[in-house]
Amino acid sequence: MNRVLVVFLGAILIMASSFTSKNQSSTESTLKYQVVKADDVARGLVEALQVGAKNSTEKASKVDGFYKNAEIFIPFPQDAMKVKNTLEKAGMKKQVTEFELSLNRAAEEASKSALPILIEVIKGISFNDALSILRGSKDAATLYLKDKTTTKLQVAFRPIVKDAISKVQVTKYWENVAKAYNKVNFIAGGKKVNPDLEAYITDKTIEGMFKLIAKEEEQIRTNPVARTTDLLKKIFK
Repeated sequence: MNRVLVVFLGAILIMASSFTSKNQSSTESTLKYQVVKADDVARGLVEALQVGAKNSTEKASKVDGFYKNAEIFIPFPQDAMKVKNTLEKAGMKKQVTEFELSLNRAAEEASKSALPILIEVIKGISFNDALSILRGSKDAATLYLKDKTTTKLQVAFRPIVKDAISKVQVTKYWENVAKAYNKVNFIAGGKKVNPDLEAYITDKTIEGMFKLIAKEEEQIRTNPVARTTDLLKKIFK
């Protein structure tokens, strides 16, 4: 009787051991699968943001990338609108147009240097952030990137914008506008209007680029044709 009991208990232990081994193997397989999936999600989001950033900076930095795109066109500075209105009423639309063109040319010039800054931040994306972005709104990746890079872009862009302003002669066009305004408006004796063009162009350039990045993200999320790699097709399905 004791021998039968021993044999029976032994059989149970063997079965339990076999089940545990199979269950452990299954768990390891599941964990391995989850690691692969996690890696795919992170890499997929990085790739999507890189594609979006590259396409957007290319569009923004080409000639007329800002000037002929109504969505990101940089208008006359808001705090100098009275200058624009006064000059246009005085028949000096040419000076206004030349100045606005110079603003947008400066933004286009500055955009050429934006991609490395964006890519540096994109490559540091964590898995948790990637997962949150993937499950988020149609512009979740753009909002994440904007939050992480705006201050850095502002600091990095100021000297770039300063050079761009010099290269496309924004200051010269502003001085022409200001002189014309003062000549027309000399009787009023109002305060001198002198907007911070570096800050204005910097902020408007960044704002415009993120508008373009948001459109790229929406395309990748909603349009299969925009998913140009196997990884993007796998993640955004």
